Amino acid sequence: MFTLCAIFVSGKAQEINARITVNGDKVAAANKQIFTTLQNALMEFVNNRKWTDATFAVNEKIDCSMTIIVNELDETSFKSEIQIQARRPVYNSSYTTTLLNFRDQQLDFEYMEGEPLDYNSYSLTSNLTATVVFYIYIILGLDFDSFAPKGGTAYIQQAQQIVNMAQSEMSWNGWKAFESNQNRHAVATALQDNASDAFREMWYTYHRKGLDEMAANPDRGRMTIIEALPALREVKKIRPTSVLLQMFSDAKLDEIIAIYSKATAQERQEGYKMLFDIYPAQSTRLEELKKTVR
Repeated sequence: MFTLCAIFVSGKAQEINARITVNGDKVAAANKQIFTTLQNALMEFVNNRKWTDATFAVNEKIDCSMTIIVNELDETSFKSEIQIQARRPVYNSSYTTTLLNFRDQQLDFEYMEGEPLDYNSYSLTSNLTATVVFYIYIILGLDFDSFAPKGGTAYIQQAQQIVNMAQSEMSWNGWKAFESNQNRHAVATALQDNASDAFREMWYTYHRKGLDEMAANPDRGRMTIIEALPALREVKKIRPTSVLLQMFSDAKLDEIIAIYSKATAQERQEGYKMLFDIYPAQSTRLEELKKTVR
C-alpha cells in the first residue's frame, strides 16, 4: 500500500489528467469571476498532485472530467451537483473505455474567492475538496481494478476513509448511511461489501482479458466479455438496489451493445434477455440487440 505522505508530493501529476468545469449559468451572481477562479483552483488542486506511488506513462494517464453545476449561490454558500466521468485507454488501440459516468446531486459547500484549496487525509476541512478527492480515489480504484483483480483496493479504502470522517460533519450532505442508495457512502460501501466480489472480478475480466485483448483477437475478447457479464445477475440477486448496477449501466451499456454488434444472433438474443432482466428500464436502448446481425 502506498504511503499517505505520497499524497502531498507536489509536481506534475502522474496519474490523472483532469478537466474541471464550474458552471454558474443557473445563478444570477453579481460576480461571475468566482466560477472561473474556483474552476482554475480545482484544476490546479487535482492535476498538480501525485495521488499514488505508481508510475504512469503519458499514454496511460486516466482522463477524467468533473462538471460542477451550481444551482444556488448565497455569498459563499454553494448548492451544487457534480458529474464525474473517467476513461482509460485500451491496449494497442486508439480507443478509450469509460470507467465512470456518475451524477452526484448532493454537493453543498462553502468557498470564498481566492481561498486556497487543500486536503489532509487526517482532518477534513472542506466538503468540496473531500468530495473531489473521494471521486479521485474511486476513479483510481476502478482503474487499478481493471488491470488486476481487486487491484484498486487501497484506493477504495482511501475513499472509505473519507466517508468515515465526513459523516461526522453534520452539515455536509452526501455522506450519510441510508440517506440515499446513490450517494458517496453507498458507492464506497458497494465496492467493498460481499456483493462486490463478483462485480470486481467481472470488471477485471471485462477490461484486462476482454477489451485489452480485442486488438489482437476480437472474437476471443468479445466472448470473454460476454461470458463475464452474468456476474451482474449475481450482484442484483444479492443487492437488487446496488449502486454498482447503475454505475455499470451508465458507463458501459452503450459499449456492450456495440460489442454485441458482431456477435451471433443467438448470443445477441441471450444478451438481450440477460441485460433486460437486470435493466428493464433500459429496454429502448437494448432493442438494438434484437436486430438481425449485420
